[in-house]
Amino acid sequence: MQHSLRLMFAAMAAVALMHFNGVAAAQNAVKQIKLTDKQIEGFISAQKDMSAVAEKMQSNADKPDPKVQAELESIAKKHGFASFEEYDDVAANISMVMAGIDPQSKVFTEPKVAIQKEIEEVKNDKSIPEKEKKQMLDELGEALKSAQPVANPENIELVKKYYEKIDAVLQ
Repeated sequence: MQHSLRLMFAAMAAVALMHFNGVAAAQNAVKQIKLTDKQIEGFISAQKDMSAVAEKMQSNADKPDPKVQAELESIAKKHGFASFEEYDDVAANISMVMAGIDPQSKVFTEPKVAIQKEIEEVKNDKSIPEKEKKQMLDELGEALKSAQPVANPENIELVKKYYEKIDAVLQ
């Protein structure tokens, strides 16, 4: 459950970043790309800097600040990306695969199936307060609507290769 909550937070931060860039939530379809080792390593090294900017943005998400946008571009380039857009595509593809990997067995399940399983777990978890459970189920329902199958199966093995490092930076 903690793994899912971390991934949900990462997904919400990515959505906040996309919202900041003027991308409508309805256009939340992931631009699937074939990942490389270099991109994943850049993503991992950029997380500390990107997380700090994402926290600033969450407090002021309604008004995109050009200075913050410039900071995002600078961080992306510092970590080997051509632009923030490339970083964002890489982050979305990594998140898509990470969401489908079971933390114990490291077995991958397609996103729709994984989200449906998580919905059932949340529904059956008696320890979650009803208000929180409803919010989680609403968010999972939205995630289910936009879930896509992984178009580049080689991304699964590549993300598994870096799973521990990715998981550590998303905590």
